[in-house]
Amino acid sequence: MATARPWPYPHWIAHRGAGLLAPENTLAAFRLGAQYGYRMFECDAKLSADGVAFLLHDDTLERTTNGQGVAGHHTWAALSLLDAGAWHSPGCVGETLPTLAAVARWCMANGHGLNIEIKPTHGTERHTGRAVALAAAQLWAGHAQPPLLTSFQADALAGAQETAPDLPRGLLLETLWAGWLDTALALGCTAVVCEQGLWTDALLHQVRGAGLHGLAYTVNEATTVQQLLALGLDGIITDRVDRFAPDT
Repeated sequence: MATARPWPYPHWIAHRGAGLLAPENTLAAFRLGAQYGYRMFECDAKLSADGVAFLLHDDTLERTTNGQGVAGHHTWAALSLLDAGAWHSPGCVGETLPTLAAVARWCMANGHGLNIEIKPTHGTERHTGRAVALAAAQLWAGHAQPPLLTSFQADALAGAQETAPDLPRGLLLETLWAGWLDTALALGCTAVVCEQGLWTDALLHQVRGAGLHGLAYTVNEATTVQQLLALGLDGIITDRVDRFAPDT
């Protein structure tokens, strides 16, 4: 049985910054999460058409910006002009999409950790993994706590592994598909990040037996939080920064 190294990150992680109370994946959301005492944040990173790593969850722009079309088909110059806050609430009008570099500066200046989910535009999985990992390695060079890179896409994690093998990686799982554990180990992952309903004592025992850490997403209900805390997971990702104190 393998033994996992001590988990170096905070137990509680704010999903997309504070993605329900502020426009998700914006610096406004990160700042709000920090006001609630959170010290680690999750975000989604993809590439613009000219290779700039920036934050956005969806493939397309319509849901969370005033732009249109596939986000990765636009240059950063065009993306940087979009309003990423008006969809959420009147007080957030004018909030912009942040670059990964801007988020990195904010996190390091404030002593916060970051979980970067690699969200490739379809067909660019390995390239996006390489580029986001390279950017992260450069941005956090010499920093005591590097970001955790995660993805549902094995090819994206493989690209990250090729470019920045020393950065910690985690495989995101919505289901326990055949070969998931072998894939996580082959990718040199330090963690698996499972949909909250997948976690059981048996699964955590299997994960820990492979020398990996276990995290759950996206946990917003108090009863589920208590179950997962009792289980002994290493990390809980939540939207409800207003409901759960990060020192729980």
